Amino acid sequence: MQKKFIALGCLGVLVILVLFVVFGVIGSYNGLVALDQQALAQWGQVENVYQRRADLVPNLVETVKGAAAFEKDTFTAVTEARAKVGQVTLGGGANPAANPEAFAKFQQAQDGLSSALSRLMVVVEKYPDLKATQNFRDLQVQLEGTENRIAVERMRFNETAQAFNTKRMSFPTMIIANFFGDRFREKAYFKAQAGADTAPKVSFK
Repeated sequence: MQKKFIALGCLGVLVILVLFVVFGVIGSYNGLVALDQQALAQWGQVENVYQRRADLVPNLVETVKGAAAFEKDTFTAVTEARAKVGQVTLGGGANPAANPEAFAKFQQAQDGLSSALSRLMVVVEKYPDLKATQNFRDLQVQLEGTENRIAVERMRFNETAQAFNTKRMSFPTMIIANFFGDRFREKAYFKAQAGADTAPKVSFK
């Protein structure tokens, strides 16, 4: 009789241990899914503001063209950079932050458009009348606002990616994440452009 109680006790402990492991795995998996979806939603916000900028560019170029008819090379550079941004396909709503190669191409294309727009703004400085027109002022305000939104959404994305990566690398969640392979790959971060850590030199010569 005593042996029977001991056997039942051992069985009960074993069942409790199994349930503990099962609920632990389910909790870790669901936690990873929640953080993954949060990062994916935030990535959607990043794409939204980049799309807003891409939509503004044609109007901005046409407005500047009217006053600066001889800056063909700059207009071409901006148009080509915008087209390149549109060619970077990320594939079926997938999160490119889990694909370092696609993520790097996306960031490179967006940095190229940022650089081309900076050159366009330098051209604008040569045409004081252009800066006084209402259309240009409106577009410039919208573009500046969009650049600020891009910075904010990128920062928020990095925060969600950090939360996911921290959870993914924590023990014992990392065992579950590795078991599912690419489903829970580490996410990449947005980084500053090369040379952004160097302050620009101001010269009036």
